[in-house]
Amino acid sequence: MCYFGNNIGTEELGHLEMVASIVHQLTRNLTDEQIQNNPVFASYFVDHTTGVYPTAASGFPWTAASIGVKGDPICDLSENMAAEQKARVTYDNILRLAKDDPDVTDVIRFLREREIVHFQRFGSAVQMVRDQLDTKNVYYTNPAFDK
Repeated sequence: MCYFGNNIGTEELGHLEMVASIVHQLTRNLTDEQIQNNPVFASYFVDHTTGVYPTAASGFPWTAASIGVKGDPICDLSENMAAEQKARVTYDNILRLAKDDPDVTDVIRFLREREIVHFQRFGSAVQMVRDQLDTKNVYYTNPAFDK
């Protein structure tokens, strides 16, 4: 199961690179006027120029603190499934906003499809863990620690 998670983790880093490339391509040739006329981007520009700095749409920067890990396989896999669904919803929202640019929408559709596949794979992993447990006690003990 660790190999499975590492494969998805590696793929997710590739997704980050793809999204960062899109953002770079869309912003690298902005004029000073375009930057100044967008208050949100103007404040971003002051700190990062047109460099890609991973943040949420709200401006909250990405940190490792946003990764939820408890050391319990059921808990961690459920967290992974939730993260995949949140990413899918984000891609859905991007597609609603970027309908006119196939260079963006084609990549976002691909990434959205991968989130769905990852969600399904994590769901399969949850079932594999549950098959190894006494299902009456799934939420009672940590199967990775309590033997």
